[in-house]
Order: sequence, then C-alpha cells, then structure tokens
Amino acid sequence: MVAHLCCSVDAGYFLKRLKEDFPNEKIIGFFYDPNIHPYSEFKLRSLDTKRICEKLGIEYVEGEYNYEEWLKKVKGLENEPEKGVRCSVCFDFSLEETAKFAQKLGDDKITTSLLLSPMKSHEQLEKTGKAIKRKYKIDFLTPDYRKKGGTQAQQEYAKINQLYRQDYCGCFYGIWRQKRDQEIIDELISPFPFQILPSSIEEKLFIYKKRIKLEEKGIKYKIIKENFLNYRLLKANVQCKMKKKLKTVKNYVLFYSYLNRPQRVKIEFEKDGVAYTNRAQVIFVKLSKINELLNKKYKNIKEIYQNPLSIEEEIILREKITNTKYNLSPVIILEKFENNRYDIEIDAKIYPDTKENLIKF
Repeated sequence: MVAHLCCSVDAGYFLKRLKEDFPNEKIIGFFYDPNIHPYSEFKLRSLDTKRICEKLGIEYVEGEYNYEEWLKKVKGLENEPEKGVRCSVCFDFSLEETAKFAQKLGDDKITTSLLLSPMKSHEQLEKTGKAIKRKYKIDFLTPDYRKKGGTQAQQEYAKINQLYRQDYCGCFYGIWRQKRDQEIIDELISPFPFQILPSSIEEKLFIYKKRIKLEEKGIKYKIIKENFLNYRLLKANVQCKMKKKLKTVKNYVLFYSYLNRPQRVKIEFEKDGVAYTNRAQVIFVKLSKINELLNKKYKNIKEIYQNPLSIEEEIILREKITNTKYNLSPVIILEKFENNRYDIEIDAKIYPDTKENLIKF
C-alpha cells in the first residue's frame, strides 16, 4: 500500500493506525506536495515526515517538487476558499501522482494522510478516490481516523513526538488568505543577502535538522516557543550629494535599524571609524571598523552581500557600537565617509513574534 503523506502531524498518527489495521501490509510513505510554498517549507515538512516514518519503520519516498505544473493546474482558482474547487484540483493532482507511483511499484492500494486533517473535506477526497479507482484500476482506501477521539489522539501523538506544526495549509494562495491581516507574511519574504532570519522557515529547518542529529546521538532535548521582537528590512536606500547631484552610496543596513520616515543627515563627528549624524540617531560605520570588531576581511560592501554576516553577528556588532542590545538606531556600514549630506530611506518592520528554540538536556 502506498500512503500519500502531506505533513508529519497528519502522517504520524495516520500511519500508526494504518499499521494497526493492516498488519500484513507493507506500507510505503510517499510525500508528494508540490503545492507547498516556498520550497524551504516543502523541505522542512518532508524532513519531519521522513523522521516520523523512520520511527514507525515505514519506507519513505520524497516525490518531485513539481511546483510549476501545480500552478498550471490551479490557474484561475486563486481566490477559492479552503475546501473549495482549488483544493479538489490539488487533491486530484497529488493523488494521481500517488496512483502512478503505486503502479510503478506494482501496488494495488493507495490512501492519504489528508483524510486525518480537520482542514480537509472527506467528501472531496472520496470523490477524488473514486475517479482514481476508475482511471487507474487501483483501490483508494478512506479510513476515517478522526472519529471516536481520533483528532485528540492525533494531537497528543504530535505533542509526544514533538512534530513540526505548520501554521498554514501549504500553498501560496492559502498563505495569503490565512495571513493577509498580518503585518508581515514571513513565508513570502526571501532575504537578500541570504541569511537565516529569526522565526523564518530557514531557521526552523536548521533547528529540525539539528534535532535529528541529537536523536542520532541519543541526546535529550525539547523544542519550545518563545516570544521576541522580530524585524524585517523591506527596503533601504542611502544617497549622498556629490557635485550637486544625489548619488546612491553602497551600503549595508544592520538588523534592527529603523526610521519612521526618510531623513536628510550630515555627519557631526567621527570617532574610531564610527560617525554620528545630526539627526534621527543615524550612525555610520566604516567597513574597516567592521573587520576590526568582528575579525573579518571584507574588501568592499559587495563582499558583505556575497558572504553576509549572521543575524547574531549583526546584533553583536550593534551592541559593540551602541553599548546596548536594545538600540534601534539606524546603523549603516559604508566603505568611506563623505562630508556632504546623506538622504536615507529605511522601510522596516519591528513586531512581536514567536520563534522556536531547541534546548538540550
């Protein structure tokens, strides 16, 4: 039997029940979810689903991330609600691929962990299953493990095994509908330069990879959530007036730099490679000072973007320059200082958020 898998929370308890109900059946877990956006989220869900399959002794296969083909399938259905027509098309797409995969293996039965999700419609899935059975001559099993306390048992199983709990269905359109009232939709932000940002999918992926290594070594741990003040830089621009013309200056803006509106500033004084301006608490730092404080060898601003600082390094640098971790002044790295005025624009968001943290025992 091939079991289509969508995420670890649904897959874990679903597979446990399948093993109990079909003890003589070899079950293969097939993770096929090209609808998941972004790709890092796909890899995170696959990673944790593979982990729970291995715990249950079930063979695991990650399917192709065929995102472009999925987009073609749901074109015109972008505004459909959860459990709407887009979901049906998505089910058809994923479960057809599952049926094709089963046929290649010579299996005659498929099922899906989507049946356990309270966010999915059993009726839609059963309708898809009947169509697949007619087309591929393969059985589609639809056990309802949500009944008789199944949903509560699923949640308890997920808690005990510390499974990754995503907070949106998976696709781009689902994210937008579910999170459009939020100030920041982190899943839709791709940082440049690439960094592992706090509370990002990439940070979660790093944590869940780390926990697998701890399990391999037999080290106990807990994954907890904590509240903190998050930050996202959306846009920044620094210009300097030279020969009566404004010229864009190569720059790098440090984490937690904030301005509520564009500012025009001049350097009032400089000390040891740090320049202090006449307004808005803007601070300029020479690239050579960064190299000194963090033991780096950057030759120019471009190299910072090519090999960026970690967020932890940026916060350490801010503290070294301002003598406090709680400073929100714009701290901007430049290759050199000019005596002319600077026009600065920083579009950034600072907002309460939660993040996961791994604690070793």
